[in-house]
Amino acid sequence: MREYTGYRTLKTAFGAALAIYIASLFNLSYVTSAGIITILSVQNTKKDSLKLAAIRLGSTTLALLIASIVFYTLGYSAISFGLYLLIFIPLASRFSMSDGIVMSSVLVTHLLIEETISLGWIANEYGLLIIGAGIALILNIHMPSVENEIKGDQERVECLMKEILMDLSKVVRGEKTILDEDNLYEDLDKTLKKGYKRAEILAHNNLTKDYNYYVKYMAMRRNQFESLKYMKNHILRVDKYYKQNNLIGALTELVSFEFDELNTAEELMLDLEMYLEDFRTQELPKTREEFENRSYLYQYLKDLDHLLWLKKDFADKLTNYEKLTFWAKTKKK
Repeated sequence: MREYTGYRTLKTAFGAALAIYIASLFNLSYVTSAGIITILSVQNTKKDSLKLAAIRLGSTTLALLIASIVFYTLGYSAISFGLYLLIFIPLASRFSMSDGIVMSSVLVTHLLIEETISLGWIANEYGLLIIGAGIALILNIHMPSVENEIKGDQERVECLMKEILMDLSKVVRGEKTILDEDNLYEDLDKTLKKGYKRAEILAHNNLTKDYNYYVKYMAMRRNQFESLKYMKNHILRVDKYYKQNNLIGALTELVSFEFDELNTAEELMLDLEMYLEDFRTQELPKTREEFENRSYLYQYLKDLDHLLWLKKDFADKLTNYEKLTFWAKTKKK
């Protein structure tokens, strides 16, 4: 992500200088404003840039219209400018153009300083806007793709989740301590946050292809991560081991083996339902201690069931386009 930020910095610096140069070629006044507009208009994604350009075009038109009426009626003074702001700011906010308030008002100050609302000066302000925002849009046409990095994040997320599930299966059976997993949870949390941010950037950087799949995928894995944390908390409370522990440990191990991007989790949910049904029909606990431990194990199973349901729900809601585009290889269940 540092490289991405550095790339944006280079584009901003180059674009601002280019905007000032082009504005000078057209003999516009206040050419530095074109550079400032470019600086304010270079965004992280193409969709954000297009949206911002549209907002600023609308806000500038509104600002110049209001300013022209106020200056024509009351003259060119600080009071007139203040009245313009009192009218313009609420209207811009109401029409969701708040991002254009500052830039549009800077352009209006040119009219105030020159004490004119002539068509030539109105054209000058539009020229500064078009050059500044236009350069930013052109520079944002090329955005480095982060899809390969996202795929790497996916692999890392699945690897960490498989490892956590495998460790949980051993903890359930009393074969190891859960304290070894703390670093895995921390690493998974960081990878999910990084992957989700990259997925959002990719989705907003493409105007012709839908990449929302990766955003939904990372969101699903983040929700599964919450289930894993609940499972860990439940297992920490278990201080005795019964025959159910071996069954639950075996099921958790199976989920770890089958954990994959293309697994719809349908068969795993059927297996889990069998375990839950068996759990419900077993002999009732004989002591309070056994009752509490069985209760924690049951909650652990319910959270594991929710973890699988999240994946099944994700798979069920995929469009045909997403399945063909992102699930190109043979789907496993």
